[in-house]
Amino acid sequence: MADPKGFLTTGREVAKTRPAGERVKDWNEVYVPGSLLPIISKQAGRCMDCGIPFCHNGCPLGNLIPEWNDYAYREDWAAASERLHATNNFPEFTGRLCPAPCESACVLGINQPAVTIKNVEVSIIDKAWGNGDVTPQPPERLSGKTVAVIGSGPAGLAAAQQLTRAGHTVAVYERADRIGGLLRYGIPEFKMEKVHINRRIEQMRAEGTKFRTEVEIGRDIDAAKLRRRYDAVVIAAGATVSRDLPVPGRELNGIHFAMEYLPLANKVQEGDLTVSPITAEGKHVVVIGGGDTGADCVGTAHRQGAASVTQLEIMPKPGEERNANQPWPTFPMLYKVTSAHEEGGERVYSVSTTHFEGDEDGNVQFLHLVEVEFKDGKLEQKAGTERKIPAQLVTLAMGFTGTDQENGLVQQFGLELDARGNVARDGQYATNVDGVFVAGDAGRGQSLIVWAIAEGRSAARGVDRFLTGTSELPAPVQPTDRALTV
Repeated sequence: MADPKGFLTTGREVAKTRPAGERVKDWNEVYVPGSLLPIISKQAGRCMDCGIPFCHNGCPLGNLIPEWNDYAYREDWAAASERLHATNNFPEFTGRLCPAPCESACVLGINQPAVTIKNVEVSIIDKAWGNGDVTPQPPERLSGKTVAVIGSGPAGLAAAQQLTRAGHTVAVYERADRIGGLLRYGIPEFKMEKVHINRRIEQMRAEGTKFRTEVEIGRDIDAAKLRRRYDAVVIAAGATVSRDLPVPGRELNGIHFAMEYLPLANKVQEGDLTVSPITAEGKHVVVIGGGDTGADCVGTAHRQGAASVTQLEIMPKPGEERNANQPWPTFPMLYKVTSAHEEGGERVYSVSTTHFEGDEDGNVQFLHLVEVEFKDGKLEQKAGTERKIPAQLVTLAMGFTGTDQENGLVQQFGLELDARGNVARDGQYATNVDGVFVAGDAGRGQSLIVWAIAEGRSAARGVDRFLTGTSELPAPVQPTDRALTV
C-alpha cells in the first residue's frame, strides 16, 4: 500500500475554490489552478489498499483506485495515468463531474472522511495531459467494418473510441453544431471548461474516429437508411425529454426548461452569441429542482447578474450524516453544498409549485407555492402555508423522462421500448433491430456520467462481438446493473 499510516497521519483535504465574489465575475472553473498537486500525493497516501476495495463496487467503471492511488502517492504520474485509462476513457470528465459514488463506498469512510478519490483522479489526468502522456492510440489494422454512433455524449464517445481502437471505422453523428452532447451544452463552463472536451476530440480524430455535426438521425437522415449504410449502429442519444410542470400559468413567458437555458449560456462562452437570449440579469430567478442540473442553473444565474436566486425542492432537506437506512457502502442522500450554492441564493425544501402569475404582457412575475409533507407514503399539501415569491425567470430542472421520440429515430428504426419509455435491449446492449445497439441514458434512463461511460464501453464489446464473432474489449457493467443504493 502507498503509506501504511497515511489514513492515520493525514486528514482529508480537498481542492481549494476561488473566492465566490471573484469567480462569479467570470466563467472559468471554480477551483484554484494548481492547488491540488502540492497536497495530492499525501491525500492518495490515505488509501488503505483494502483487501476488498469497495470503491470498485461503488464505481461502475471498476476503476483500479488503490493502484493509481499508490502511483500518485509515489508521484509516478505516467503509471498512474496508464492505470486510470485502463478502465476510463475520459477521467478528466468524471474527475470534474461525477458525484463520486466511489468515495461513498470507500472503506475508510466507515469511520473517517473518505479518500479524496475524485481529486486524485483529476490530478492524475491533468498531469498526464501536461506531461504529454495522453496520446492517440490508433488501431494496428482495420477490420473493414463500419459503425455509426448516434450521439456524442459520454456514452457515445466512449463507445466510439473503444470501437475505433478495435479497428472498426466509426462515424459519430451529433445533431448539435459541436461534439460533446450534454458535456458541451448542458454543463456550464465553470464546472468544466470545454478545452477538456476539445482535446479528447482531437485525440479521437487522430485515432480515426469521424465526426458529423448538425445531423439529426430521424430528421436529416432516415434511421432505416443509416442502418443499411453501416454494419452496426449504436444509439447513444441520451434521455433528453425534460420533465414538465403542468400547472396554471406554465404558458407564461420567462418559464424555460433547464436545457433551453443552459445551452445558450454556453454558446456565449463559445463565442456564438454576445448575450444569451434567455438571461437572468437583473431578474428574480427561481430554479425548480434540487439536483445537479438545478445547481448549474443557480451558478449560471449568479454569473449573469440575477437580482436573486431561489431553488425549490419538493423533497425534505437531507441530513448531513448518513441515515441508518442508507448504510455504507451505499450512495447516501446527503445535504450537498455545491460551488454554485456557495455563491449565494436561497434553497427551499418541501415545497410544491401550485401556479404561476404573470403581468398584462404575459410575462411571469410570481410563483405560488405551498409546503408539502409525506403522510402514509403520499405527498400532501400543508394547509395555510401558501405563499408567492418573485419570479421573472423560472427554470425547470426536474430531470428527464426518456429519449426523444419526436424526431422519428425510434419509429424509423422500429425500436421496442421498455416500461419506462427507454429503448429496450438485451444483455449485449442489442435492441430488437438486428445490428442496432443502445448505450447510456437512451437505454438506462437518466443517470450519471460514470454510468454513461461504463455503458458505452460495454456496448462497444457487444458491437465488436456482433461484427467479428468475438471481442477482447471490456464490459464493466450489464444493462441490468444498478447503482449501489438501498
